Amino acid sequence: MARDFRELLETKWDEGKFLCVGLDSDLVKIPEAAQKEDTRTTMVAFNRAIIDATKTVVCAYKPNPAFYEARGEEGYAALRETIAYILDVAPDIPVILDAKRGDILSTNEQYAISAFEHLRADAITVHPYLGAEPLKPFFDREERGIIVLCHTSNPGAKEMQNLSVDGGEQLYKYVARSAAERWNAKGNCSLMVGATYPEELGEVRSIVGDMPILVAGVGAQNGDLEKTVQRGLDSRRRGLIVNASRSVIFASKGEDFAEIAGARARELDSKIRESL
Repeated sequence: MARDFRELLETKWDEGKFLCVGLDSDLVKIPEAAQKEDTRTTMVAFNRAIIDATKTVVCAYKPNPAFYEARGEEGYAALRETIAYILDVAPDIPVILDAKRGDILSTNEQYAISAFEHLRADAITVHPYLGAEPLKPFFDREERGIIVLCHTSNPGAKEMQNLSVDGGEQLYKYVARSAAERWNAKGNCSLMVGATYPEELGEVRSIVGDMPILVAGVGAQNGDLEKTVQRGLDSRRRGLIVNASRSVIFASKGEDFAEIAGARARELDSKIRESL
């Protein structure tokens, strides 16, 4: 039976787990203690150590392929091996490929094959700039999670995302409404909203009801965790995937990097639970 992203998430929410660890494994930031004989081995060894240290408290892992593609063939092989390792040692934890894909229909067909068949991710982030029609190859994968960028966490997000569109509604709200009312026919659509914009997060939640929301920007970007939880939870007190990347995986530069990453993940898990 194929893995189902939403079912995997619901099981984790049943366990009270909302933390997602982003595996943005920048090679130049990997501690000396994790350095091996080549790029692929180094990245895989580092990721395995982080996964082993955090797998008891997370609801998902989120590798960003940019950090792997930048290292050529060895980096891409490391990404594949990292996802394979998660599927092996933590098969109940979904993997989100934070690729932010979005192109014309024929190109997206290839992106979907790469993400879901070659890399074996359970979900992918996409952007809606080309409209809903070219996203069909993603949404057609009913068992996968399709996470649409809605209001991102970066400082310049408002430049485009807060523009008024037809009727005066801000663009990010229009995206949220479109996702809830038109794009979620198969029940596999989710949204991404930055924790650095808690007001907008609350507005998106009011628009989309109980759809899952991936929240980025907790940690290195200083998003407010308590506000994120309070404004992002759905009517069932679920619905959130709270991501932290650099603040967890690079919490220590020493030999204790995995131990400290695990402690940081447990700390964030506790803070999320306190805010529920």
